[in-house]
Amino acid sequence: MSDRVCVGAIAGSFGVKGEVRLKSFCAEPDAISTYGPLTSEDGATSWEVRITRSVKNGFAARLTGVATKDAADALRGVQLFAPRDRLPDLVDDEYYYTDLIGLIVLDTGGTEIGRVKAVLNHGAGDLLEISGMGLKQPVLLPFTEAAVPTVDMKAGRIIADPPDGLFE
Repeated sequence: MSDRVCVGAIAGSFGVKGEVRLKSFCAEPDAISTYGPLTSEDGATSWEVRITRSVKNGFAARLTGVATKDAADALRGVQLFAPRDRLPDLVDDEYYYTDLIGLIVLDTGGTEIGRVKAVLNHGAGDLLEISGMGLKQPVLLPFTEAAVPTVDMKAGRIIADPPDGLFE
């Protein structure tokens, strides 16, 4: 497990005075400002975050060292990471997406289906993107209790009971 977790992303500038449009991936969206300083994926840059107001699909925020629209625009697409030890403890059956990536996926008979390549959410629920040698293209598996009855983090595996025809 990584010692840092992606908690948000910068969607570009907001206005002309150096604010950024901030997308939060936190269960409590405004908590993103309490986990700081947040860092870039490579850890080379860090920012303190101050939310200034809610906007459609996120927040307007100030980041330390970002004072112009051009500087804010240059950060578009940057993912923001927080140290794992600053995040809330998870209850049973809750996972950080980053911890699921790379886990082996087995069917209920123990046959390897593939590995988790990504965790996606397009508004209708979480999906596990599964890739594997026997798959022509990645398959999206609903991350529900019915389709994924077991996540064994210690063993590094997921047991899946996919809907009929999904992996054919």
